[in-house]
Amino acid sequence: MVEGSMTQGAGQGPAARTETLRDFRVPAYVHDVPANVLPTDPVPGSPEPAGFPDGYTPTERDLPVINRGDTVQMETAQAVPRPGGDEMGPLFVVGDVHGYLGELLAALHAKGLVDTEGTWAAGNARLWFLGDFTDRGPDGIGVIDLVMRLSAEAAAAGGYCKALMGNHELLLLGAKRFGDTPVNSGAGTATFQAAWLLNGGQKSDMDRLQDVHLQWMSRLDAIEIEDDHLLMHSDTTAYLDYGDSIEAVNDTIRETLTRNDADECWDLFRKLTKRFAFRDEESGPGAVRELLGAYGGSRVVHGHSPIPYLLGEVGTEDADGEDSGPVVEGPHVYAGGLALAMDGGVTMAGKLLVQQLPMDI
Repeated sequence: MVEGSMTQGAGQGPAARTETLRDFRVPAYVHDVPANVLPTDPVPGSPEPAGFPDGYTPTERDLPVINRGDTVQMETAQAVPRPGGDEMGPLFVVGDVHGYLGELLAALHAKGLVDTEGTWAAGNARLWFLGDFTDRGPDGIGVIDLVMRLSAEAAAAGGYCKALMGNHELLLLGAKRFGDTPVNSGAGTATFQAAWLLNGGQKSDMDRLQDVHLQWMSRLDAIEIEDDHLLMHSDTTAYLDYGDSIEAVNDTIRETLTRNDADECWDLFRKLTKRFAFRDEESGPGAVRELLGAYGGSRVVHGHSPIPYLLGEVGTEDADGEDSGPVVEGPHVYAGGLALAMDGGVTMAGKLLVQQLPMDI
């Protein structure tokens, strides 16, 4: 059990896993979701809806994929000297968590980042979460509380634990702030509340959501650079719409949230829900280079798009006719080695990934 967590739930054990994507997509309490509000994650085998809104991704399974041979194993990172002579500890990144607190604790413990009680145990190590802490899984608020607590514990030990904003943080903020207020979705009228429910919003998270969680989410950076890695949540070039430097992007997004305009926040959510910009073998490397040219770094590290979709593997059917979850061996290097995908598809019985950087091709 985790001691010292900030709310109930941060000490729960591993949650029961959902075995297939279609079992968890829409919570049982969703009764009436407008047809024009689409899920932020693709669903295997579904036809592309008519009038597909700008910024959403088609859901066919025959989209271009990257070969499995591009998935590689990590190389142990060495300590990095600070300008003043002190050494920074090794760098780790965490993919999408989506409320799977038990899986997160197990993955962090396996890398030596927390002890058996869930307390920071990595000294001056550096840990970055790539966003999407809530929705779909059972304890999103517990995940946020854990990350907030580890941030304080890591700082006290000479390291740090930081987090980026994902599209599901924007979605939860919007559902809390704007509820059923109509927004212009580009395909008619939609609401944050309906979109949040459709995309796995959990009533238990909303019930436990406090001002400290809202403030923490609204202040998260959208992109950062660390050891020549450009860290971001979404595999999209839409960040370029918000500034020509990392500081400008983060400031613009924070200011957008501060203005509290429902349409403006929806447009931000829509843009950061885009995906697959790096996947095409011909255009993908160029899209990554555009981001690296603007913001620096030599490789993009992102979450958002589950690796099983990048690989074209969303589960198989065994001899008994039952679905099995996708096999995720680890992070996925693609786009000519310029991009590293970190969403292991934990919500579809994949794997919650914690990875030490750098990784070689």
